[in-house]
Amino acid sequence: MKVLLHTCCGPCAIFPVRALRADGMAVTGFFYPHNIHPYTECIRRQETLRTFAGRVDLPLICENGYDLEGFLRKVVHREEDRCTICYQERLLAAARLAKNRTFDCFTTSLLYSRFQKHDIIRQTGESIGRAVGVPFLYRDFRTGWNEGVQESKRMGLYRQQYCGCIYSEKERFFKMAP
Repeated sequence: MKVLLHTCCGPCAIFPVRALRADGMAVTGFFYPHNIHPYTECIRRQETLRTFAGRVDLPLICENGYDLEGFLRKVVHREEDRCTICYQERLLAAARLAKNRTFDCFTTSLLYSRFQKHDIIRQTGESIGRAVGVPFLYRDFRTGWNEGVQESKRMGLYRQQYCGCIYSEKERFFKMAP
């Protein structure tokens, strides 16, 4: 079975790639850059993902461009729903690519993170999969969290400290005074 794996970054792809391959699937990675801020962070994540992909012989598709403004237009004044909007954007892009390139299904490395909203990702992926006409493959990759972290450190991969959006970057650095 051919699966397209939306990959947010190299470290988060380690365990999902390993698990999907262990199940006999042919995995191709897909990088979607438009939500990641600042641009230098986006490039660093993409380069790290390319490094990882090269080491494990993972075919990789990287979407061109950097439409940060488009992402922000969709989120502004709806910041409390920003994660859902972001999931929709990334999973819709992955589903369309999977459909156009005749993959059997698509999934996401977001399902690896213990910090992401798993139920929303699953619901969004399944809904988009039905609408586009390519199945969303749900897997709870969080079971491999520690394994992926250790492997990424062993490989010397850049490990980011926030999900990627401008809002999570702010939350990382700015703490409200008590």
